[in-house]
Amino acid sequence: MKLSITIQTHEVRPDVPVALLSGTFEEKLEKAARFGADGVELITINPRSLDVASIRKALKDHKLKAAAVASGGMAFAAGLTLLNVNPDKAALAKARLTDLVDFANALNAPIVTIGSFRGRVAWAGADGRQQLATILDEGASYAAAKNVRLALEPINRFETDVISNAGEGLAFIAQIGNPALGLLLDTFHVNIEESSWTEPFQRVMASGKLFHVHLGDNNRLPPGDGLIDFPAIVAKLEECGYTGYLSAELLTKPDPDTAAQRTISYMRSILE
Repeated sequence: MKLSITIQTHEVRPDVPVALLSGTFEEKLEKAARFGADGVELITINPRSLDVASIRKALKDHKLKAAAVASGGMAFAAGLTLLNVNPDKAALAKARLTDLVDFANALNAPIVTIGSFRGRVAWAGADGRQQLATILDEGASYAAAKNVRLALEPINRFETDVISNAGEGLAFIAQIGNPALGLLLDTFHVNIEESSWTEPFQRVMASGKLFHVHLGDNNRLPPGDGLIDFPAIVAKLEECGYTGYLSAELLTKPDPDTAAQRTISYMRSILE
């Protein structure tokens, strides 16, 4: 397994609550490498505005990989969701999904994440769930052609009204049936919605659909600062053969650099 830190790209405002590390983009990469990360998960809201060649070079210079391209800033920083009361915003969000896939392809990032970016069924009307299924099916097919996969994140019931746990996620993607669509399990949301630290990871791994993992303790602080049994989760993932990224996506407390450094240090001690 590999460790990643979630950071913003240049065009994203600095107050995204789960983006770690401080400074310029280059300074964030330097810190990620120094702290011992294998890669970075990139939050972007307008990838077409970015100099992809320079980002690719910066990653290479710091010996880091693009672990994933995150859509998490779309809702928070850009007000864009795939399901939206405003049809124009929904259309723009769908176009941005294509842009995220293209950006991931350009950086050799294997995953584009779909969390709060999906929006809420209540915003889209009676057929909102089917609308989301169609969008993700089309998006996953486009992603597959670019050697990228989409990872849908079950989010706790207080933050979404569609797909809150692993079982709902597996049923939803099975209904769609697209091989390039899988799940992202976030330990923070697992803590709220599941009845076991390890069973959801085992179940999704058994289905072949665990594409990505987010790290955050039950209080959304760095792993080890709360109640979640991370050694048990890591042991189960190892037993099941997971070789993807464990990516820190958590609150910037006590500050963005300390949160990132403590996460990598704690998780590295478990992995080693």
